Amino acid sequence: MVPVELGTERIGKLLKQYAAPAIVAMTATSLYNMVDSIFIGQGVGPMAISGLAVTFPLMNISTAFGTLVGVGAATLISMLLGQKDYKIANRVLGNVVMMNVVIGLVVGALSIIFMNPILRFFGASDNTISYAREYMMVIMYGNIITHLYHGLNGVVRSSGRPKLAMYATLLAVILNAILDPLFIFVFDMGIMGAAVATVLAQVVGLAWVVKVLCDKNHVLHFSKEIWKFDWKIAKRSLSIGMAPFLMNVASCFVVIFINNQLKRYGGDLAIGAYGIANRIAFLFIMLNMGFTQGMQPIAGFNYGAKQYDRVKKVFRLTALCAVCTMTVGFIVAMTCPKAAVSLFTHDAELKDISANALRIMLSMFPLVGYQIVVTNLCQCIGYANKAIFLSLSRQLLFLIPFLIVFPLFLDINGVWWSMPASDFISTVVAFFMIRSILNKLGKDE
Repeated sequence: MVPVELGTERIGKLLKQYAAPAIVAMTATSLYNMVDSIFIGQGVGPMAISGLAVTFPLMNISTAFGTLVGVGAATLISMLLGQKDYKIANRVLGNVVMMNVVIGLVVGALSIIFMNPILRFFGASDNTISYAREYMMVIMYGNIITHLYHGLNGVVRSSGRPKLAMYATLLAVILNAILDPLFIFVFDMGIMGAAVATVLAQVVGLAWVVKVLCDKNHVLHFSKEIWKFDWKIAKRSLSIGMAPFLMNVASCFVVIFINNQLKRYGGDLAIGAYGIANRIAFLFIMLNMGFTQGMQPIAGFNYGAKQYDRVKKVFRLTALCAVCTMTVGFIVAMTCPKAAVSLFTHDAELKDISANALRIMLSMFPLVGYQIVVTNLCQCIGYANKAIFLSLSRQLLFLIPFLIVFPLFLDINGVWWSMPASDFISTVVAFFMIRSILNKLGKDE
């Protein structure tokens, strides 16, 4: 079965059809991370929350390598299906598995060997390093599982089966929510229990995805012919995946810098507050990513089929949905920040710092939605260099200098205000860039 409706059905109906499962899946993914934070904060304590926040850069590095393979391959598969090149699309699938196994093993092994110095570099103190180490050692032992689960689930979604991809995510999220309190409270494993629950849930999710890809009735499925590594395919998929890879690597270094600035100006609780505010922001960003993941197969297919008007239509509709979604996050942050952060901690001081951070960090949130959609469109229609520039400009070109300068005048609030300031400038850049791309689309042929 080939998803030919991607090139013929109404754009609004297609976006609803493809984005709805992705939104559910992305919301579930964000809840997946929030559940860990909530149970750790409520069951272990504020220092454990700070320890968890210290692990974000290392998790971003792992995610970066996963997206380098998975996102690039999923985008390439969408384009190949649009071109009706089903043989190469299946060979991409085989390459996804092989590259994820190798990269997952290497990243996991290096992280385990150098865990303590890595965490110290990321901002861990004597008070938080034990919590961070306990959590990440388990996560890194299961790193191959994580890479395969996320990579193959993205492939399933891009091959025209968004609901099946959603079911895999929901299965993992529900299982994680059940196992978290069991391992943390019943088995008294603390923060390590949350990590064990996460890995076991992903094992089950991966099993579901593998089962889906064994269905030979679909044009994209596992077969004996696909298990041959192809350097040309690897190069194409990695070049497409380079934008989200660099975005995640940049995010890693930015979080390291943020953590160290917070440690300098506010201490361990400030790092914990950033972790809490970031989890809440992440919920709305993942909702936004649900729209962009719904857009990705539609834009990729129609770009491959040279139906450029449909590419423009799906971009505009996705951008509108994304801005509306992020506006909801903005309203939450402005009107009830303390209620939101109270989910994660009962510590009064940590709640005050977190609420202040949330209000400032999300003050330009509606613009973030637009910028994310622009970056993802560039990525999924082959403008990899522009996607890379947009990803890096926000996090490195603008944010890092603000993180250095603003705290000199505003102390801890300078760290918080540097984020919306960089959001504003990067969105202005994205607006002018995408306007130029859309005006030229199809005219060069």
